Amino acid sequence: MRRRKTAVLLFLILLFAVVIVLSIGSGAVRVPPRSILRFVLRGVGFASIQAPPQMQRDILFYIRLPRILAAGVVGSALAMGGVAMQGLFRNPMASPDILGVSTGASLGAVIAVTTGLFALNVFFLPLLAVVGALIASSLIYLISSYKGKTSLLFVVLAGLAISSLFNGLVSAILLFSQEYEVSQFIFWTMGGLEGRMWRHVLLPLPVLLPGIAALFLFTRELNLFALGEESAHSLGMHVERTKRIILAVTAVVTGMAISISGPVGFVGLLIPHLFRMLIGPDHRLLLPMSAVGGALFLLTSDLLGRILIPPFEIRVGIITAVLGSPYFLYLIVRYQRKGLRGFGYD
Repeated sequence: MRRRKTAVLLFLILLFAVVIVLSIGSGAVRVPPRSILRFVLRGVGFASIQAPPQMQRDILFYIRLPRILAAGVVGSALAMGGVAMQGLFRNPMASPDILGVSTGASLGAVIAVTTGLFALNVFFLPLLAVVGALIASSLIYLISSYKGKTSLLFVVLAGLAISSLFNGLVSAILLFSQEYEVSQFIFWTMGGLEGRMWRHVLLPLPVLLPGIAALFLFTRELNLFALGEESAHSLGMHVERTKRIILAVTAVVTGMAISISGPVGFVGLLIPHLFRMLIGPDHRLLLPMSAVGGALFLLTSDLLGRILIPPFEIRVGIITAVLGSPYFLYLIVRYQRKGLRGFGYD
């Protein structure tokens, strides 16, 4: 098992490096590897290296690098949110988008767009996206909890109900909105990374990075949840309080990630489940590996969207939906044939 983990890690590092180089160089204007190498060397202090042409430097610094950073941060955040949700509810089909947390973030975003707050200050979109995600996760927890216990079945049902409710509220708001606001929001809901500048990425980082770091503090608790809530309680964990904290942190991380890219589906479902099969259920390793895998998956999806039908771009949310939907159907069939077993892990 240790050899498999090492092999998976080395493969991830190699593939990550290849995808980043391809992402930097690919696009409407191709930047050759030689120019990328010069740009990197000068950036780390080798001033004697000849600089690439000014246009290529501008493309690399102002367009490609913010987009790559956005893909990496969003992919990591959504994958880690999926790990937390699946570990918390012991449900291999749980993720922020499946359980309705992403829909809450979208409701906050449409309020920011239609009220003009987003035009007033870009900070309002991530702020309201986080508020919406927190409201959704709180409602899901309250509805699915009874006498201090949370039913896994009712978590899924509550997530579906909240998602439907918030989608209805979004539609109602758009019905009374201006045409350009409707088109702006619909374009945003497709999920995409084009046009991401440094301000779009750097603004959420002061909240997003501490949220990501906070999830790493709960690897032990997530491992205990895998034993069952009664076992976790007997080992000294305050089960319900821990649930509330993890849900809140996951909602903040999800809302901030969605504010950068728009809703990008299936990252939080596909990546944690894939890595759980590859390296096992230990969250001390699963969480960081899923973070790297989520970043790699979104970078690869964004790269495919740019190179499949040039000069047109396919938005990354469409790519992840095409790749993730068949896998979700596979999971449904797989666990249906196994009798679901309470949606538990193998």
